[in-house]
Formats: sequence, structure tokens, C-alpha cells
Amino acid sequence: QVRLVESGGGLVQAGGSLRLSCAGSGVTYSNYIMGWFRQAPGKEREFVTSISRNGASTVYADSVKGRFTISRDNAKNTVYVQMNSLKPEDTAVYYCAARFYSGSSWYTESESREYTYWGQGTQVTVSS
Repeated sequence: QVRLVESGGGLVQAGGSLRLSCAGSGVTYSNYIMGWFRQAPGKEREFVTSISRNGASTVYADSVKGRFTISRDNAKNTVYVQMNSLKPEDTAVYYCAARFYSGSSWYTESESREYTYWGQGTQVTVSS
């Protein structure tokens, strides 16, 4: 059974940093494109960042570019997102997701509908 578990969320002041982790079980991470999405109250879920299977290719939403960094450790079945210079508008529940992909190991994915497995989410709250 596939399970993704996020951790690292919390309350932080604007300008601060958090590092989210997503640990997987029942999957071989190297076979999956990984992504992070977020959903703020009253808003639709939105793409944040994605990383290719080999970790060499990444893509970011414009709203987080230059502030967030995604990385992965396939040996540990874990993906991370380092979030710096946090803003109140970053407040949301953050979800990690996995998409099985047998194509190029450099491919990333920003469409939520392409992801098969999702974690339960972790709350990030940024105070002003």
C-alpha cells in the first residue's frame, strides 16, 4: 500500500523559513515524479513545485520561484521543499504527490490530475 506522509509544517513569521518533508512507503521513489501542491482556505489547490525522477530537473510556480527549493533523496524515499522568505500568502495546507512515470527521468509535472498518490497534507501558517 502506497503512503505519503508530509511533515515540517508549522507557524512562522513572515520572512522566516520552513523545510517540509514527504516520506513515502510502498513506492520506489526513483520511479516517480514528485510534486508539491498547496491549498489555502477558500481557494483551489495550486501547483507549487515538481522534481524529476533523477532530481536533476525542477520546476516552480512563479509565486515561489527564487524562494522555494525542491530536492529529493531516492535512497530515503523522501522529497523536501525548503521554503525561505515566507510570506503570509504562502499560508496553506501543503500536499506532496507522486506520479509514476516510465518516460524520461528528466520530466517534471505541474498538473495535479496527473498525480496518483497524495499525502494527507501539512499546515503552513505565515504570520505578518
